Amino acid sequence: MFYFVGAGPGDLDLITIKGRRLLESADIVIFTGSLVSSGHLDFCKSDCEKYSSADMTLEEVMNLSINGIKEGKMVVRLHTGDPSIYGAIKEQMDILDKNDIDYEVIPGVSSFTAACSVVKKEFTIPNLTQTVIITRIEGRTPVPEEEDIEKLARHKASMAIFLSVGSLDRVVEKLIRGYGSDDIDIAIIYKATWPDQKIIKGKLNNIVEKVEKEGIKNFAQILVGKFLEGEYDRSLLYDPEFSHGFRKAEK
Repeated sequence: MFYFVGAGPGDLDLITIKGRRLLESADIVIFTGSLVSSGHLDFCKSDCEKYSSADMTLEEVMNLSINGIKEGKMVVRLHTGDPSIYGAIKEQMDILDKNDIDYEVIPGVSSFTAACSVVKKEFTIPNLTQTVIITRIEGRTPVPEEEDIEKLARHKASMAIFLSVGSLDRVVEKLIRGYGSDDIDIAIIYKATWPDQKIIKGKLNNIVEKVEKEGIKNFAQILVGKFLEGEYDRSLLYDPEFSHGFRKAEK
């Protein structure tokens, strides 16, 4: 059996119980060496085979996995965050399907929710926004034209931008054009939940300079939108004057 397991954002305790149990039972673990905390490997069996995929191709990863499964071994592919977000797992699943190998995807805590938690905010705020846009800027991996950050920013929704802090100047330019203002709150969270985590807050008109001073070029989540500082209305869910299926209004 093959398992895709989300390791979470960094903190070793932010892996799911199911993910940890699979890691403890695995015969082979192939982990994203450049992003996953090596501390997770301490929970593996002493005879578990461990491989970093940082310098491996897709074919090398899958050949190693398939050969192991043919030998009756359990394989865990340990991904950072949640495997379904920028995890490149579809191409792996297609190969497993072609080889009639069963697999399961175990979700994990994504870096975008971890980043929001460490800045102690909520993405979906009454009267401000009820939508979260997860995206990235184009680079060597292209982005569909209709998903350009400038176009997405026009929605004025909460935004979580992956894999883009190295091009922060371009990101900010697009956000300013999309929002129609440079007075928009933005936060850069470097390695959310890791021991060396850093949080940099600012506005679109000053965040590039702040981040450059910190020397941050990767491993960071970009959060932007009114949810970071905007005024909001109280949620109706717990309002004493609001009735719903589980409670009647007090007045």
